[in-house]
Amino acid sequence: MPRAPRIEFPGAIYHVLNRGNYRSWIFEDDGAKRAFEKCLFEACERAGWILHAYCVMGNHYHLAIETPKPNLSEGMRWLQSVYANRYNRFRKEQGHLFQGRFKSIIVGDRDRLAWLCHYIHLNPVRAGACEVSQLKDYAFSSYPKLFRKAARGSPMNCEAFLDGAGGLKDTPAGRRKYFQYLEWLAENEQAQKDAAFEKMSKGWAIATKNFKKAVVADERNRLASIETGDKDFAEIREETWEAELERCMKTLGKSHKDSEKDPKSSDWKTAIATYLKNKHLCKNPWLSYHLNMGAPAGVSRYCSELRSGSRKQAAKLLKKLN
Repeated sequence: MPRAPRIEFPGAIYHVLNRGNYRSWIFEDDGAKRAFEKCLFEACERAGWILHAYCVMGNHYHLAIETPKPNLSEGMRWLQSVYANRYNRFRKEQGHLFQGRFKSIIVGDRDRLAWLCHYIHLNPVRAGACEVSQLKDYAFSSYPKLFRKAARGSPMNCEAFLDGAGGLKDTPAGRRKYFQYLEWLAENEQAQKDAAFEKMSKGWAIATKNFKKAVVADERNRLASIETGDKDFAEIREETWEAELERCMKTLGKSHKDSEKDPKSSDWKTAIATYLKNKHLCKNPWLSYHLNMGAPAGVSRYCSELRSGSRKQAAKLLKKLN
């Protein structure tokens, strides 16, 4: 049976979650949690996502993500595959790491987004990992980042859950009041019920009936108007990649003739490949073909060298593209 397509549209907000294969403890130690957190922030940067909240537990994760572009599947594919590869390489293991496809639940409005963020922040408390008073010390969550701005990174945005806790601001006083709000919410079962906590990980949408009807109607129209579905989307995506490639080459004063005669690991090729991977989630086979960079695995290697600081000239060219 073919997989059901993801419902994706510009500005969509999701509750994304997944578990370790056979509920295994893939985030058992702090190093594994830290590595996933790093991949998550990289994925948000690459895909242009807004990260409203997240929590990494021992065998699963929860994310509250807003996607300005309709690219949830692409970004999540990158996140889970890169983390799995790094995990297996470090532990010298093989095989599937996650329990199949990730689950994504559409969030219908900003109020429900705030409820979802509160739900995610209280996840360690519900699991018995800590008390509310200890949430600041549960490092692998967006909650402690609220109190440490430098640790947030550019994808994180705290406005939604602060505003949803009584119009709070991102100030010392607002942060203290948010802690008090979570203390109250953790003890108030009726408030949790009103905020639909029991439905946060179920179904396909956290939304009103009217919102669900509108999304279903839009999705039916989309599927009815596109016979080939993913194939047409892939064509549109590649047209975007080609346009960006042309712009990048023009910026650096390069042509397709240059790509044919210059070495496959040229600094300018590496800069463009890194930019397109970061900003548009371009895939290695496409980049290797259009930039004449040899084997797809080589593209990853050259881009990793740039990110590690060993390709200084390529890094200078990348700054021109950003």
